[in-house]
Amino acid sequence: MSSEAVTVRPGAEAFAADGGSLGFLLSHGFTGSPASMRPWGEHLAARGHTVRVPRLPGHGTSWQQLNRTGWQDWYATVDAELTDLRSRCDHVVVAGLSMGGCLVTRLAQQRPDDIDALVLVNPAVASRRFDVKLVPVLQHLLPSMPGIGNDIKKPGTDEYGYDRTPLKALASMMQMWKDVRPNLDRVQAPLLYFRSEEDHVVDDLTRDLVLAGVSSGVVESVSLTDSYHVATLDHDAELIFERTDAFVAEHVVRDV
Repeated sequence: MSSEAVTVRPGAEAFAADGGSLGFLLSHGFTGSPASMRPWGEHLAARGHTVRVPRLPGHGTSWQQLNRTGWQDWYATVDAELTDLRSRCDHVVVAGLSMGGCLVTRLAQQRPDDIDALVLVNPAVASRRFDVKLVPVLQHLLPSMPGIGNDIKKPGTDEYGYDRTPLKALASMMQMWKDVRPNLDRVQAPLLYFRSEEDHVVDDLTRDLVLAGVSSGVVESVSLTDSYHVATLDHDAELIFERTDAFVAEHVVRDV
C-alpha cells in the first residue's frame, strides 16, 4: 500500500457534504479525479443529502504516483467511506463512473446489507480492446501508455485526469476485474445502469456481463445519447442526476 506525501492538483480534491439520513458515495474512475463526480455530489448536497466523493489513492497527483498504488488501495478507500456513511445515515446509495463502477460493484458484492441501491455510469469490469489485453505483459516493459482521460463530448470540460496511463496500476485494475466478474450474482441491490452510446474508453462488453450477471430484483438501463465516457460531466449529466433522484425515490426512500 502506498502512502501519499504529494501535492493534490487544484480541482482534483475530494468533496464531502453532511446532510440528512440518505447518504451517497460517488467514486471516480481510473486516472480521473473527484472532479468528474463533483457536480453530481453538489447536486445531491443541494437536495440535503450526505455526500462523499473521495479521491482514490494515486489520483489527482501524478501518473507516476498512481503506478505505486493498486486496486486494494482504491477499494480500501471506498470501503472506509461506506463505513463512515453507514454510521451517519439510514440509507446509502453507491455510484461509480468507469473503474469507480467496478469498485462500488465490489462493495455491493461484499457488503450487500450496507447498500440500498447501486448506480453505474459506463463501468468497466472487462474489455475487448487488444491493447488492454496486452497490459499484463506490457507493464514489465513500459511504465505508461497514452492517456484515456477527458473522453467528453461537451467542449471546455476537464476531469483533471492524467495524460498518461500507468501500466502497473492498469494491470492491477484488471486483477480487480477478475475478482469482481465471477461474483456478479452476489449483487442484490436495485441497479440503475447508464451507458453512453458513444464511449471511446469502455466498450459494451461490461454492460452485457453486468446486466446478465447480477441478482438484483430491480434493474433499469438508461442509454445516454449525447455523451462520451465521462458522462457525469457531459451533456447528459443532468439526465443522470434526475434519473438517479427518481430511482432512489422509488426504490430506496420516499419523499427524498
